Amino acid sequence: MQATTLSVAFLMFLALSVSVRLWLASRQIRHVAAHRNVVPEQFSHRITLEAHRRAADYTVAKVKLGLVDSLISAVVLVVLTLLGGLQWLAGLWAAWLPDAPLLQQLALVVSVVVLTSVIEIPLDAFRQFRLEARFGFNRMTPALFLADLFKSAALGAAIGVPLLAAILWLMLQAGEHWWLWAWVLWTAFNLVILLVYPTLIAPLFNKFKPLEPGEVRSRVEGLLSRCGFASNGLFVMDGSRRSAHGNAYFTGFGKGKRIVFFDTLLSRLDVDEIEAVLAHELGHFKKRHIIKRLGLSFIGSLAALALLGYLSRQLWFYQGLGVHIDPLAGPPAGIALLLFVLALPAFTFVLRPLLTWVSRKDEFEADAYAASLADPGRLTSALVKLYEDNASTLTPDPVHSAFYDSHPPAAIRIDRLSSMAAAA
Repeated sequence: MQATTLSVAFLMFLALSVSVRLWLASRQIRHVAAHRNVVPEQFSHRITLEAHRRAADYTVAKVKLGLVDSLISAVVLVVLTLLGGLQWLAGLWAAWLPDAPLLQQLALVVSVVVLTSVIEIPLDAFRQFRLEARFGFNRMTPALFLADLFKSAALGAAIGVPLLAAILWLMLQAGEHWWLWAWVLWTAFNLVILLVYPTLIAPLFNKFKPLEPGEVRSRVEGLLSRCGFASNGLFVMDGSRRSAHGNAYFTGFGKGKRIVFFDTLLSRLDVDEIEAVLAHELGHFKKRHIIKRLGLSFIGSLAALALLGYLSRQLWFYQGLGVHIDPLAGPPAGIALLLFVLALPAFTFVLRPLLTWVSRKDEFEADAYAASLADPGRLTSALVKLYEDNASTLTPDPVHSAFYDSHPPAAIRIDRLSSMAAAA
């Protein structure tokens, strides 16, 4: 009875999430298309109609491709679960590795990860070489695309497989409270990655060089000094190798923090605008947004692993998601982990607007902090340039935006900054 209930609930939540995605996408497409031919008043003197139309077309194209991605993912999910895909793969590995239960489960998880990743490759290639190229953003060559795939796969094998093997071993050998030890391992792993990512991992994919002495560096260092922000260097990344999109970000942890500017960003913004953008990013640091999000992610992972610890001991959990196991053989760690990771998003999809709201709240706080350190008008002009360069729509559907967009809509954000500038 419980297994049937879970099957029905899973299908209902999956159907609901897919239906909501389709509904939101249709709203976004209609709304953006309806406002394609008129630039919003607050942007009319800064963004041309041609650029506005390009952003609208780019947004619609991305939404349509995202729909295809969602539908493919839903089909793959049902095939792997209720239609017996995992059951078949588990039987295959059991036959090939009959006397090695840990290797069986490890091979099962790795094979599913590889399978789903391979399915995504054609869509990723289409996105890069057709959609991004159509709107002038792609600068990646096929050789670089394949090199990135190879590096990502090699890095995943070198780092992910040992971590996965350790977690599966804990599930099989550490007793009923294995999930607590797994959480300690997962937390430690993430902290280590935060420490080593800037110097060991990121350089595998991009080249980083110190920000050259000059007015930009002087202004940035002055701003950091006023904020009391200690960094391990200012760097420029060759983002233009892959895309025309621009960005800036913090990376690292503790004393190893770095500030990274895309070369495309530096080539587009003036010194005042760069300072304002960095002031916004520093706002996230000063308001402890990064620490709070990291803490919430660790709490969430603890709750998720505790739930998995319970579900992995329930026969109905496996049967309800399309896998039949021998109740006398003990919980199959890899199957439990896969079913949990695959099914959970269907049930948690409805929480996305809450996460979006929290993220937007942080963005408004960072904007307010930036306005206290730099000219809010310069942050406004920088954002407008970035909206134009990245072909970000100025007229998103409000419901779609509230559900998905981690940053506030352009019009709302610019209006707030304009009010701050007027009050200054």
